[in-house]
Amino acid sequence: MELRTAVPAAQPKKTVSRFHRHERRTAAGFLLPALMLLLVFVFYPMAQAIVISFQNYSLVGSKPSFVGLDNYAALLSDRNFYSSLKHSFYFALVVIPLQTALSLGLALLIQKPGRLSGGLRTIYFIPVIISTGVAATVFKLIYNKEFGLLNTFLKALGLPVTSFLSDPETAMNGVIGLGIWKAAGFFMIIFLAGLNNIPRDLYEAAYVDGASRLQQFWSITLPLLKRTMAFVVIMTTIDAIKLSGLVFVLTNGGPNGSTETVVFYIYKLAFQQMQMGYATAAAFALFAIVLLISLIQMKLFKEEQ
Repeated sequence: MELRTAVPAAQPKKTVSRFHRHERRTAAGFLLPALMLLLVFVFYPMAQAIVISFQNYSLVGSKPSFVGLDNYAALLSDRNFYSSLKHSFYFALVVIPLQTALSLGLALLIQKPGRLSGGLRTIYFIPVIISTGVAATVFKLIYNKEFGLLNTFLKALGLPVTSFLSDPETAMNGVIGLGIWKAAGFFMIIFLAGLNNIPRDLYEAAYVDGASRLQQFWSITLPLLKRTMAFVVIMTTIDAIKLSGLVFVLTNGGPNGSTETVVFYIYKLAFQQMQMGYATAAAFALFAIVLLISLIQMKLFKEEQ
């Protein structure tokens, strides 16, 4: 007896085209609100900012006037701008290796499930969700020379007390300590996700071959965390260079401008000196610097892979 398989009848072209039109309309309905928000709150302000950066634009006084590239040319001889860039880069160069190493260490510490791992994850992540203003205010009390917790601890050890936030030589280090404490928990979670994606079979095979924990870390963990490491380093660099909130509350750029980062300097230009056109030009110059650094980092990490 010959078996015959039933061939499904082809759908009419009108039904298929009607289905595709309905699908496209549904997709457009979901995308349109997000696109409108981006146009209104992102792309339009960026376009306006580009125009303002070519103007002598003040929030008070005379009307805006077109000055061409004068604002950008003035940045090339602005010592305060270069000084603020230097402070931002110093913060970034110190924070990137320390924060990355600390975040990875915390992730390795809490990776294995245990009785304390859940509680430790919560404790390490709490600084991330604490408000910047609250964290900076608490650290101002900790750094206080007279009754601060840190100097009290130094006195107990017989060490000299230090004016962490009133000494230009140490003020930025105080900001660095707060910045690392505030952000390490977030990148710990990123590293933890990367560690959980590494197959356990590799560690078991390395253990059978006699590899030590340190050898497993250098030969398995680090190579397989390169993508995660690239993300963490790039994001840490961007966050470090655009630092402003912690400085605003903790030191207000002092003492003697020793903690004045580039974003804080742009804020002062725009909202204290009312030079919105010049501040906008400085912001776009910073955007170009951060973009260039990010592209270089991405290329370096890509070549290593």
